[in-house]
Amino acid sequence: MSRRLVLRLAGLLCVLAATDAIADGIENSGHVLRAAVPLYAYGVAWQREDRDGQRQWLYGMGATVVTTLALKAAIDKERPDGDDDDAFPSGHAATAFAGAGFLHRRYGLREAWPSYVLAGWVGYTRVHADEHEWEDVLGGAAVGLVSNWLLVQPWEDARVTPTVDGDVVGLRVEARW
Repeated sequence: MSRRLVLRLAGLLCVLAATDAIADGIENSGHVLRAAVPLYAYGVAWQREDRDGQRQWLYGMGATVVTTLALKAAIDKERPDGDDDDAFPSGHAATAFAGAGFLHRRYGLREAWPSYVLAGWVGYTRVHADEHEWEDVLGGAAVGLVSNWLLVQPWEDARVTPTVDGDVVGLRVEARW
């Protein structure tokens, strides 16, 4: 089975799961998309056979999760519904925006903008469900974006560099196919 086919099937399953979750309620769609967005981001790196990108995705997601859990433990902000004191930052928003931030940093905004829309929806679902206030969502988004912006390097399809070797002057072209 080709990588492209596997990625398309995984995307279709995510859409079907999200559609089912939306039918069950706005809150459930946020639960599904908080995982689907970063998994899609990993799938893009996998489909492109970008091993460095896959490794950087792990670093970015790991930093996002560790930072989010540490902040939740340190800040003790009560949720709007009074359920517990783990409101800041939103873990759902952090992971969704980490996926979008990975795509943006690694492959550019053209690849990432749909994931930003979905991550924004995830944030909305958390406020709608009375689990977070907007500052919690913005804090989670910041954690996910900053973690990936610091740990992920842009992917270069082609690189052109000048070269001098003895009497020969020219351009060296490196490309990924």
